[in-house]
Amino acid sequence: MKEDRKQLMQSIRGRRTKGDDEYARPFFKWAGGKSQLLYEFDPRFPVELQNGKLTRYIEPFVGGGAVFFYIAQLFPIKEAIICDINDELILTWQVIKKDVHPLIERLQILQNRYDTCDSSEQSDMFYEIRNALNNEKQSFDYSQYGEATINRATQLLFLNKTCFNGLFRLNSKGEFNVPFGKYKNPSIVNEKNLLMVSNLLTNTTIIHGDFRSCIDYIDTRSFVYIDPPYRPLNKTSSFTGYSKEGFSEQDQLRLCDFFETVDKVGAKVMLSNSDPRNEDPEDHFFDDLYQNYLIERVQAKRFINSVGEKRGSINELIIRNYQS
Repeated sequence: MKEDRKQLMQSIRGRRTKGDDEYARPFFKWAGGKSQLLYEFDPRFPVELQNGKLTRYIEPFVGGGAVFFYIAQLFPIKEAIICDINDELILTWQVIKKDVHPLIERLQILQNRYDTCDSSEQSDMFYEIRNALNNEKQSFDYSQYGEATINRATQLLFLNKTCFNGLFRLNSKGEFNVPFGKYKNPSIVNEKNLLMVSNLLTNTTIIHGDFRSCIDYIDTRSFVYIDPPYRPLNKTSSFTGYSKEGFSEQDQLRLCDFFETVDKVGAKVMLSNSDPRNEDPEDHFFDDLYQNYLIERVQAKRFINSVGEKRGSINELIIRNYQS
């Protein structure tokens, strides 16, 4: 099991290993994903998750799903509930679960077209698809699943694999606004991984909504991992553009109430967030907010910064309602 964990960690973190194809791994390149923190998370997961006493995994901010992929493949859970307010993200998860084969076919068509283009034509293709995605935003009906849903998921995955730095960022209008990435040979479609992800989602409930949307699923058999958009380290470092709604300090307070509710239900819950004391040693926002729970600081890499020298190791918070 120890070797399985190491292998899957490396796979999720994008490091190719001999048994890489044995595991499903995130299909979205996701800024703020937790693949880099799996080494810190693993020894802090509740022991009941390993011995099978916790059979339900719940993630209210699933994002790219690094922690979901890790837990769903290495621990004996019976079901998972994943949720996110980002409608584009949840749409793509749903398509991979329900219609992975048509999705693969459409991605392959885009891959073939992209591979035959020169760099200028590839750029034109990227902006053509980005414009089409954004132009359809206002009229697109996310509540009606169908061919248009599969087409939109295809566009989103294409853009995610070919945009700058693999970012997923929306502006205030909910439009995808990341520029072209100029990659030479991007892998737009990974058929085997998409098929494994689809199979992994068989016993997974996918919810589009606010983090409280999954509250009715939480009971004493549940482990809940919470990874909200981070509280900005400073006024210029905010990167909460995963949904047009953003995530305010008031939302952080609501989230603490949710954490307390989960605790009272009797579930095990773990939350991660940025440590504001990286920038201001006197900022005890989370220390005060979660003073009744176990708070730990761990080292993590900061990759999202326009200034290269400001990327580096910083403290992040892991907050739990249990010891082990």
